[in-house]
Amino acid sequence: MRESTTPTVVLVHGAFADASSWSGVIADLQDHGIPVVAPPNPLRGLASDAAYISSVAAQIDGPVVLVGHSYGGAIITVAGTTDNVVGLVYVAAYALEENESLGELQGRFAEPPLATSLRTTTYPVPGGEPAVEFTIVPQAFPTVFAADVPVEVTTVLAVAQRPLAAVAFTEPATAAAWRTKPSWAVIATGDQAINPQVQRFGAERAGATIVEVGGASHAVAVSRPKEVADVIRDAVRAGTA
Repeated sequence: MRESTTPTVVLVHGAFADASSWSGVIADLQDHGIPVVAPPNPLRGLASDAAYISSVAAQIDGPVVLVGHSYGGAIITVAGTTDNVVGLVYVAAYALEENESLGELQGRFAEPPLATSLRTTTYPVPGGEPAVEFTIVPQAFPTVFAADVPVEVTTVLAVAQRPLAAVAFTEPATAAAWRTKPSWAVIATGDQAINPQVQRFGAERAGATIVEVGGASHAVAVSRPKEVADVIRDAVRAGTA
């Protein structure tokens, strides 16, 4: 990739989604001449997922702004320690402390509707017992994940969702990159998947510049891409040499 003083934005999707969930945000950033990469998130565990995203960032010439949605926020919290990362943007996301897990942070607050809307399945592990993974029950997906997205879109997203390994909820973060890197946060105030109080608590603890998107669902990057992209562009401007 070409060297640039303008940071490359690396968009990290969360659970129950894929990189296409960033489509509107990508279009906005590209319209502003900002280089973007939206890699697939393996969703197999915090340490391994963060190692993958870190490797993506490290192979980009020049500075990087990491953007994480949902569980992707936990990933950028760890992967953000990569040398060329100059900023972190949390989008309806978990901003963990070092040695803290998703379950521990979420457990301090009221459970969201997502907690009772998960479907449990298993997947094979070479040389071991099958491991547990979760998806959202398709009938609950529109309300829990994307209440402000047109129904004809959510019915497609519900059957295309990617599962999250159960271990991701209990695996602690090995680092908190926001301690040394500037951060921004988009709070989706209508979120039914991650309690907005969880988002706000983590963002305030990280000292993030916070933007609240009133009434937005967990799928805020789909329903309100311009507002999300505006925050990302603030981070890019701050990281431009």
